[in-house]
Amino acid sequence: MIDARLLPIQRALFRPFAEALARAGVRADRISLAGFGLGLAAVAAIAAGYNLAGLALILGNRLFDGLDGAVARIAGPTDRGAFLDVALDFVFYALVPLGFALADPGANGLPAATLIAAFVGTGSSFLAFAVIAAKRGKSAADYPDKGIHYIGGLTEGFETIAVFAFMCILPGYFPVLAYGFAAACAVTTVLRLRRGWTAFKGSTAD
Repeated sequence: MIDARLLPIQRALFRPFAEALARAGVRADRISLAGFGLGLAAVAAIAAGYNLAGLALILGNRLFDGLDGAVARIAGPTDRGAFLDVALDFVFYALVPLGFALADPGANGLPAATLIAAFVGTGSSFLAFAVIAAKRGKSAADYPDKGIHYIGGLTEGFETIAVFAFMCILPGYFPVLAYGFAAACAVTTVLRLRRGWTAFKGSTAD
């Protein structure tokens, strides 16, 4: 919901570090893969009950996610980089609830499954919109430098990480947080479907 507003601040903060990495020859896709490795470590830590360590690793994953884009803008973006950035993010988001389910299957299994299903809705509506938008040559005004069309919503990256942080700090409230955020994701999915229905009307494939 507020990702576009945070983007200029994020870019200003990351640029000095990205310039140093680019000068050192570090490629953006390597940063993406390293960040995903931190995400996997976060899931393992949460599954083992080390929630604060998991939170630190989640934040590390997000730091690398910001750096890979900043390095790509300096060195030159690639289609492979854009693909990795989006694909690995969606896998990471789905794995975090799984970590909580593994930590306490009895209490967290169904809430985690519900949240993962909700992520499928937000993810599929996001990607479906991006595919058709690209086919029609549309670009996202709020994210002009992204490799694919970004459509916003009630639940975006910032909100997702904020909820993950609360889950790590207050793991006993995971079911409540998971169900609540799943409901918000459902709203996002419905709004994106409605927007796609409206934006893409009139094509020969209707």
